Amino acid sequence: MNASPPGAFRALRLRGAVTAAGLTLSSLLSACGDGPTAGPDEGRPDHVEVRIPDGATARGIAGALDDAGLVRFPRAFTLYARIRGSAGSLKAGLYRFPAGASWADVLGMLERGEVVTFPVTIPEGFNLREIAPRVAAMAGVHADSVLTLSRDSAFAARLGVPGPTLEGYLFPDTYNFAENTPPDRILEAMTARYRAFWGPAELAHRDSLGLTERELVTLASIVEKEARVAEERPVIAGVYLNRLEIGMLLQADPTVQFALDSVRARLLYRDIEQVADNPYNTYTHAGLPPGPIASPGEAALRATLEPADVPFLFFVARPDGSHEFTRTEREHINAKNRIRRERDAAERGAGD
Repeated sequence: MNASPPGAFRALRLRGAVTAAGLTLSSLLSACGDGPTAGPDEGRPDHVEVRIPDGATARGIAGALDDAGLVRFPRAFTLYARIRGSAGSLKAGLYRFPAGASWADVLGMLERGEVVTFPVTIPEGFNLREIAPRVAAMAGVHADSVLTLSRDSAFAARLGVPGPTLEGYLFPDTYNFAENTPPDRILEAMTARYRAFWGPAELAHRDSLGLTERELVTLASIVEKEARVAEERPVIAGVYLNRLEIGMLLQADPTVQFALDSVRARLLYRDIEQVADNPYNTYTHAGLPPGPIASPGEAALRATLEPADVPFLFFVARPDGSHEFTRTEREHINAKNRIRRERDAAERGAGD
């Protein structure tokens, strides 16, 4: 058998390399443009979830996309990411890709870190102990660590709130975060939403009341916890401001419950005495407590900034959650006795 000349081998190898390059280039051109990677089939979900772990390489990511049916040629996808200059900047997290997404779309989402986010809702009137488990679940940490961070006065100062902790400044709203978002970033977003509330008009109203920011939010948090009927918020705020003006004890039940660190359906005198030395107990300490007792919502903040001009100094809750407002202590005692009789009669009727 005659040996083939060396030049023939070189030509064959070159032809093979060109063919392979052509196939790779063809794959790239067909996938990285507007065309789909692996289009959705009948009965196939519209979206595909893929979790990219921390530290994953471009090749590892391409493999995960291949396993999910999003990329037919993982090596070519890796090459495409390198050509595009983003192979080293693809972000980890849980992604939800459209089933028919092009390589350009998939890579763009990975570059921008368009991960799946989940909602977390902070209701009006929640305190730190109630908020911490929700933040912890989103951050993937223990609630105690969130509480510790939230009660750190230095951290509160760093986030630009008047303190003494983050109590009262984690603004009630629904937020969206990626899973395992660090707790400090979550708390920062909530305090940023609080700071966004304050505009020139709000600051002017606060100044007209002669209150500091902390005092205003503290009073608003009490209003938030007392009010069950929206229309009563400005009236309740007006009552407390009247008391502050004449140096009268606020005697706000929610402040005692905050000091007790528990909610009682009915606050008894022994409950008040139990925390008599606590500065948050407004039955035994004059003026406002040292800081907020919960997170007031926008409505409570605005009601406190624009309180009703009322002559009342007292109010008592009716069974339906509304309040009866009175001017004098005698009127207040009469209202309490009448409401107590009505409540007792209703309870006896329910038992028959």
